[in-house]
Amino acid sequence: MKKILITGGAGFIGSHVVRLFVNNYPEYHIYNLDVLTYAGNLENLTDIQDKSNYTFLKADITDENAILELFKQYQFDGVVHLAAESHVDRSISDPLAFIKTNILGTVNLLNAARTIWKDNMEGKRFYHISTDEVYGSLGETGLFTETTAYDPRSPYSSSKASSDHLVRAYFHTYGMPVVISNCSNNYGPNQFPEKLIPLAINNIKNNKPIPIYGKGENIRDWLYVIDHAIAIDLIFHKGENGETYNIGGNNEWTNIQLIHKLCEVMDDLLGREKGASEKLITFVKDRAGHDMRYAIDSSKLMNELGWEPSLQFEEGIVKTVKWYLANQAWMDNIISGDYEHYYKEQYQDR
Repeated sequence: MKKILITGGAGFIGSHVVRLFVNNYPEYHIYNLDVLTYAGNLENLTDIQDKSNYTFLKADITDENAILELFKQYQFDGVVHLAAESHVDRSISDPLAFIKTNILGTVNLLNAARTIWKDNMEGKRFYHISTDEVYGSLGETGLFTETTAYDPRSPYSSSKASSDHLVRAYFHTYGMPVVISNCSNNYGPNQFPEKLIPLAINNIKNNKPIPIYGKGENIRDWLYVIDHAIAIDLIFHKGENGETYNIGGNNEWTNIQLIHKLCEVMDDLLGREKGASEKLITFVKDRAGHDMRYAIDSSKLMNELGWEPSLQFEEGIVKTVKWYLANQAWMDNIISGDYEHYYKEQYQDR
């Protein structure tokens, strides 16, 4: 039985990856490692928590000794590394936390894997999941490809760029069997409500202001989280060692276009008068170093591994809104006093 470690598996993207691997590969044993910070929530995995091929491990990837001991104890054959600090606003407030988790934590995992695998790397794989933000900001045209030069603009993207370079260094220096992917903005069920879409859904439902940075002109490429999980599955099993694969949704929207669409869907599903929710839109001071546009060219992944997104944004956003409206208890449990304080600090005091 192959033993696969998935880090950050209680988080938004990680929980969907854990579920997919547990359900699709009964011949594997999946170990979900998460420190359960504010964004890690085991309620995301109640449907598979009792499966015989699933084990949860509570540990911090910044703890070098703890990580090495887990590798020694369980002898993992593969790593799918998703654990990361990921919210740009938080990185501006506390860059050191991002350096510790995203850089030091990644190196701790690489070192532990190298220690355990050094005598036999056959059949082993270290898969590092990254972000399109490492490439910087695009103008009105063009797409990020796997060969686009890195140009990170925030402490978050800089920390992810550093971890990407270190993973490649371990491939070239030590012969570690690694693959990397860089994805666009994810959306879908179970996302922590500091991110734009779940934050807006919750605020619209409760008739609270919807905060939009600047004029809402920043453009993002949106990827449905389950499509991302499927891509991760493909890359883990079929990707070529040392290669990078970009994963995008081919769904470019300005932030204000996205919010207008979300308001339209919410008004329809909540039975409100058309245009009612748009009155909640509130423009706030722009974020420092706010990249203007991200867009990904996924043709390498599509041509080499046969992946393509299953949903366009208009369909995916309806599915997403319906999930949040049907899972209010999940949202209520997520929104803690600490989150309310953070929300006020980031948005209401601007």
